Amino acid sequence: MALKTKHSVLDVALAQFDAAAGRLDLADGMREHLRACKRELVVHFPVRLDDGAVATYTGIRVQHNVARGPAKGGIRYSPMVDLDEVRALAMLMTWKCAVVNLPFGGAKGGVEVEPRWLSVAEPERLTRRFATEIAIVIGSENDIPAPDLGTDEHVMDWIMDTISMHRGYSMPGVVTGKPVPIGGTLGRREATGRGVAVVASSVLGAAGRSLEDASVAIQGFGNVGANAARAFDAMGAQVVAISDRSGGVYRPDGFDMAVIADCRDEIANCQEHFQGDRVTNAELLELPVDLLVPAAIEGQITDENAGRVKARFVVEGANGPTTDAADAILADRGITVVPDILANAGGVIVSYFEWVQDFSRYFWDLGEVNRNMDRVLGQAYAEVQATAQRERTTLRTAALMLAVRRVTEAITLRGFYP
Repeated sequence: MALKTKHSVLDVALAQFDAAAGRLDLADGMREHLRACKRELVVHFPVRLDDGAVATYTGIRVQHNVARGPAKGGIRYSPMVDLDEVRALAMLMTWKCAVVNLPFGGAKGGVEVEPRWLSVAEPERLTRRFATEIAIVIGSENDIPAPDLGTDEHVMDWIMDTISMHRGYSMPGVVTGKPVPIGGTLGRREATGRGVAVVASSVLGAAGRSLEDASVAIQGFGNVGANAARAFDAMGAQVVAISDRSGGVYRPDGFDMAVIADCRDEIANCQEHFQGDRVTNAELLELPVDLLVPAAIEGQITDENAGRVKARFVVEGANGPTTDAADAILADRGITVVPDILANAGGVIVSYFEWVQDFSRYFWDLGEVNRNMDRVLGQAYAEVQATAQRERTTLRTAALMLAVRRVTEAITLRGFYP
């Protein structure tokens, strides 16, 4: 069964922004400006299905702020896509790019569709038509999409090819997360999950602990969760629980990551594939582990279950998995939450590397990609940690203060046109 949430991700994102803006004493006009999105495009487009029928889908592309550079953000295919969700995720992308000091603004997009219901051929037709509809707002200099929930590198290469055909020349920089043979970068597929483990290691280190033998529970075993599991294992941690939309499996003695890595693409149901104690997605969040990684969808840790979280550290692999009310409860209980805009920023960092490589037509080896990602994440974590200590606040509020301050500075320096 799919994970569900009744908590508005937009309300949560705005509450988190307001908390940071209040501490920064932003002027009312600037606060109002940053609470709103710059541009919102909603399209309704037809797609011919394999049986000859025509279905109409709704697609969205939202740009939140571009003061620091071109808009950057993923495209998701999900039945839960709606305008408020995309607005919130675009805003989070603005803060994510700013907190790791990338020259990007924030955007997000999506199509309201259940990918599992499409045939093998239908996703390409849907993607190419959606790309055509949003071609007026995306481009390598103004808005660069990437994969997200329900999309992958194949969706990106269809978008790249469609826009290239419209422009009459190849435009590899119009998207990131592409296959390597057509301008993608080594390490992009693993970057978000690997970055979660890298940041977790830094947080544990600041607390005088190590990832060595730390127990980890991961909710969501898609691209982010699976690659985080592999990275945690490589760093010496013990992954003891994993889940997907069907539910989860808990093995106190840990999983064999080599086996999981080899068969990840063939797994349709964690509970059917792995031996161990069956748990629900809700139960996984309350297991007695050192590190909890919510890597599924937004709104999973709420005021209803935050009091039962047993992990000492929560590292957000998903966007918006913790509500603002839950944040307060976890903070009162002494549980450290590493916010999404820092914890899962590895993906956009390596997307930036891909974009740079596409412009230069010079590509790095995997070692260089990983070293540079680790450097950027390490610097960002150090700045967030220092801000949290100086301001006596949580890592989330510190990260948002750092990001909002950088965006505000860019807006102020550029001024308002005309």
